[in-house]
Amino acid sequence: MSGTGGGEGAGPILVGLVEDDDPIREGLRLLVETSPGFSCVGAWASVEEALEALPGRPPDVVLMDIQLSGVSGTEGVRLIRQRLPMVEVLMLTVSAERERIFESICAGAIGYLLKSTPPARLLDAMREAREGGAPMSPEIARKVVELFRKTPSPRSGDLRLTSQETKLLGLLAAGHGYQAAANSLCVSVNTVRNYVRSVYEKLHVHSSSEAVSKALRLGLIS
Repeated sequence: MSGTGGGEGAGPILVGLVEDDDPIREGLRLLVETSPGFSCVGAWASVEEALEALPGRPPDVVLMDIQLSGVSGTEGVRLIRQRLPMVEVLMLTVSAERERIFESICAGAIGYLLKSTPPARLLDAMREAREGGAPMSPEIARKVVELFRKTPSPRSGDLRLTSQETKLLGLLAAGHGYQAAANSLCVSVNTVRNYVRSVYEKLHVHSSSEAVSKALRLGLIS
């Protein structure tokens, strides 16, 4: 692909930027604004600013830093997708940390790119995202493949989750915290923690993001 436009007749790709580093945010804004086929609808220093401004002119794609002051990038994905489900969110990060990758993907991010990604590739990634793709930097893609390879195959008896455990996974996948999940299930937070420990043992995982990711892959939740 070349980085020259958003397709015949498709109009420019509308991009929103959420980055709290001023020079990086300005550099991204200039890249988008000076690239044929792209238009920047806004560049914000925080998720809070973005959420206030986004409904006015929804972008096709949001580039979001994962390490933000205030509301985190991972939580920002969930909030943006709740309000604007049609917006695709691409995460930007300085390192390929497996835990954060899957937290972001489970929250609704469509792709994950390193900040060292060349400008031309960033433009291609935004185009791919609008066209339904899931662009990732090679380093990120390798982390994803590694996780799939290292995840043990479940034994036949391992996946007998209780109805409450299944409901909890669904709530975690939707972005609920432990307290919100407890309120929804009409149980205490300590009971939720017990459910979580049980789910970890049954699915052979070590974090809520891995549990949700594996449950989605295995069709335990949808």
